[in-house]
Amino acid sequence: MNADDLAARLRARDLSAAPAVLNLLESVHADDREHADALSRALSPRALGGEAEGHIIGVTGPPGAGKSTLLSALIKHWRERARSVAVLAVDPSSRRSGGSLLGDRARIEVDAADDGVFIRSSAAGERLGGLARSSRAAANALAVAFDVVVIETVGVGQAETDVADAADTVAVIVQPGSGDVLQFLKAGIMEIPDVIAVTKADLGQIAESTQRDVSAALRTLGASATRVHAVSSLPPPEGIDALAQSLGEHRHEGGFAQRRVRSRRAGALDEFAGEHGEHGVRALGGRASAERLLAAQDPDLDISALVSVLEKTAARA
Repeated sequence: MNADDLAARLRARDLSAAPAVLNLLESVHADDREHADALSRALSPRALGGEAEGHIIGVTGPPGAGKSTLLSALIKHWRERARSVAVLAVDPSSRRSGGSLLGDRARIEVDAADDGVFIRSSAAGERLGGLARSSRAAANALAVAFDVVVIETVGVGQAETDVADAADTVAVIVQPGSGDVLQFLKAGIMEIPDVIAVTKADLGQIAESTQRDVSAALRTLGASATRVHAVSSLPPPEGIDALAQSLGEHRHEGGFAQRRVRSRRAGALDEFAGEHGEHGVRALGGRASAERLLAAQDPDLDISALVSVLEKTAARA
């Protein structure tokens, strides 16, 4: 199936097109890359007449924080309200096969017969940013058909904040009593969330103490407007409805279109650097010059068109 057919299916909200779309975007074959670029153009804001309506939510946090369990509860919440959900679970890579190591799709509990939910695990490869190479393009494409698109990243660290450039809303998951708050402050991760969820609220005092520590850390950073929720996924669930409401409210608070534009420009520079290396970036005058060049382009350009601008500029240098 060609790119135009896939784009038409997504625009018609045919959720069954999702596997074929991701197969194309994840392929490394030259012919497929051309088709992937064509798909990107067919789903650009210019072609759609505006930004895709789906809400792209980045969910990140250290291993063992309860991301998959929390996602199971959130998916249940969204599906009870007839909202379609796609989850892109980005796992560490197997050194042997290069494929997804943890297979998060197996840990997220959903009804296998529910065709309103799509889950795909992708391998992060050697990338340090917590995202697979195709994650941003996949999320943007699926946001045309799905109401909610979740990017769940591998555990966070100093370099693993790329999800902030790929999502409309970023949720950081914190486990109580783990010392994560201090580590996040050191790594700069507390600067990226729009919403923070402290898991295992059923633990009582220890979860409440962590929630207070998180709120204090945010005040220190001047980010006291960031919402902090204590949640528990154990039946009966606690705080899930309030968390979902905060995620939705953030999407409608403004700045959404500008965030999508920044995401495309960051994705273009990331893709260019991945293809041409630091030598290519230096040919543009450095990363800051490349960012200024991208900022001068039409905000409705898709990532492939922006990459083309960078390549043509580097070729003339």
